[in-house]
Amino acid sequence: MNKSANNVLISPSIIAADFSRIAEEIKAVEQAGADWLHLDVMDGHFVPNLTIGPDFIKAVRKCTGMFLDAHLMISNPLDYLQVYAEAGADLLVVHVETVADPRKAIDDIHALGIKAGVVFNPETPLNLPAEIFAALDVFLVMSVHPGFYGQKFISDVLPKLRAVRKMIDAGGYQTRLQIDGGIDPQTAPRAIAAGADVLVAGSAIFKSPDYAAAIKALRG
Repeated sequence: MNKSANNVLISPSIIAADFSRIAEEIKAVEQAGADWLHLDVMDGHFVPNLTIGPDFIKAVRKCTGMFLDAHLMISNPLDYLQVYAEAGADLLVVHVETVADPRKAIDDIHALGIKAGVVFNPETPLNLPAEIFAALDVFLVMSVHPGFYGQKFISDVLPKLRAVRKMIDAGGYQTRLQIDGGIDPQTAPRAIAAGADVLVAGSAIFKSPDYAAAIKALRG
């Protein structure tokens, strides 16, 4: 997982792209300096929206060598880990609200030879033992309610972000701290100050006339 010069990675959320020209959009954000590509997988059950599946990720993989960051907003994610890994995802992130044992989920993902992450919804209490970070590649904090892009940033998650950063730093872990939802040039500095080092942004990038400038503005 390559780091940018200032150690903050930008992962554009493909859900906000123009799907009628998806290959061009992917190439454009790659050339604009994006580090990862964020893939929002929604099943219409765990969240009230239906988006992409493994076939779409296979198509994206054919378009790019970028690090593919797949956020599984689905019920029973453990049943689908292999299919998304085989589709080409480099990282699978599962919601703690959907798994009984987050550590088992992390181990199951690693067994497929890829990176593993967990994600917490805004209201979900931070209830993971600190030692789990030794096995965790990415910890994602949602700063909107998952399901739709373009929502307003929920600033109440910032204390949670700071608490997770403190746990990571105290243990000397290499876990990346990601934030997703309402990230734009105004909210990005607040997220970074609270400890985030991977920013997921959809509208702020894909609705901008200049992707490179938008990515630069998010880095600060």
